[in-house]
Amino acid sequence: MKWALLSVWDKTGIIDLAKDLAGQNYSIMSSGGTGKALAEAGIKFTEVSSYTGFPEMMDGRVKTLHPKVHGGLLGRRQIDDAVMAKHGINRIDLLVVNLYPFEKMSAQKMALEELIEYIDVGGPAMIRAAAKNYKDVAVVVDPSDYPMITQAIAKDGITAEERLMLAKKAFARTAGYDAAISNYLYQLDSAFPSTFTVQFSQGRTLRYGENPHQQAAVFGTQGIAGTEPLQGKQMSYNNYLDVNAGVGLLREFDEPAAVIVKHNNPCGVATGAGIFDAYLAAREVDPVSAYGSVVSFNREVDTKLAEEICGTFVEVLVAPSFSKDALEVMKKKDNMRVLILPEKTGSDELRTIDGGILVQRTPGYQEHWEVITDRDPTPDEMKALQLAWKVCKHTKSNTIIFADQNRTLGIGAGQMSRVDSAKIAISKACAPLKGSAVASDAFLPFPDTLEVAAEAGATALVQPGGSIRDKEVIEAANRLHMAMVFTGVRYFRH
Repeated sequence: MKWALLSVWDKTGIIDLAKDLAGQNYSIMSSGGTGKALAEAGIKFTEVSSYTGFPEMMDGRVKTLHPKVHGGLLGRRQIDDAVMAKHGINRIDLLVVNLYPFEKMSAQKMALEELIEYIDVGGPAMIRAAAKNYKDVAVVVDPSDYPMITQAIAKDGITAEERLMLAKKAFARTAGYDAAISNYLYQLDSAFPSTFTVQFSQGRTLRYGENPHQQAAVFGTQGIAGTEPLQGKQMSYNNYLDVNAGVGLLREFDEPAAVIVKHNNPCGVATGAGIFDAYLAAREVDPVSAYGSVVSFNREVDTKLAEEICGTFVEVLVAPSFSKDALEVMKKKDNMRVLILPEKTGSDELRTIDGGILVQRTPGYQEHWEVITDRDPTPDEMKALQLAWKVCKHTKSNTIIFADQNRTLGIGAGQMSRVDSAKIAISKACAPLKGSAVASDAFLPFPDTLEVAAEAGATALVQPGGSIRDKEVIEAANRLHMAMVFTGVRYFRH
């Protein structure tokens, strides 16, 4: 006789699975809420308390923590048979368990005394026992695996390979569960735990990393990490990085906006009355760099825009939606990856370094824009400053951005010298810079960058401020009749 122990918080699919198990002559053991659901469905089962001879106690805290349960899960066939028989321990061949929803409940800001009751003890103990004994016991922690179990028991049984696969998932689940509890308890009195544990699921191997000789994978079920193309080739390591950069900048805009990214830096950003005009303006900022880029929109892509996009080479296209006809048009570019713009997850930023990781969290903060020159920016200059500043936040340091009211005009990124960034932006400008606004991601340590920008035609500048030479820079701005704004917030991006 084969035994299956069912004990689940999430009852999704459990009744159908139990019926299939009973149809294949499994004896079912259960308790608590799962037992109640089985009884209401008319499915015969043995109460755990009846089997162990001990009642559930301590408001359900103790139900399955008993040698007759764990012996049935851990007992090795042909090795422990005698001791199991001596103590009346039945072999448990299948364990189906999912855990109290600690992760979900911890997000509801309840009192610790209440939340602590959502820490499952018996469930993880059973899961680990069954997974350790995977050669003889199958453990299922995910309702999506129920169909596989149903098919297996209807044929030749659950194979050794399937049991090992299930054991891997089981240990991953208990590891993630314990990590969530640990991280939550640590953060009660500290911004960051002394031991930081993270887990991302749905790992997918990529063709290679940044370069063909490197191996890579992506993990995650939400946000950009969990997004798969509607069409096109498999996403690459670099594609994910560029999409992440582009979407981060795109989320700065409420009006129709187009963001074009190449090698993790924007090479064209524009807004417009409509998304088609915004795209044309963004592409014309640097059409050479736009070739083979990642393009992000915050409005639906229609047929007209799709046809325009297909007129050049785009690696990845991201938008909140695509019309049916637009998708048909883009099929002719069968290598172009097309993604739905995902919801923002708001998670910590993690970066690996030799021997560990860096963790960064961005709390809510507020910039304080202050005009510190004799002349205030005009309304047009202020609008251009705001656009340049948004782009500046998402461009590699040191960065200098020239912009007008609707688009970037020149982008200088990732230079060791701020003056060199300004010169690069000027050399790549898509239009005359007379009357433009310029943004610097960090304070100007000397007046030289401002002077270079003014000579190119810029009339307004925004920067964080905070240099010991701020007075010299302000004096230079006044001398050159430039308006300058301090924001009080630096945006290094390494």
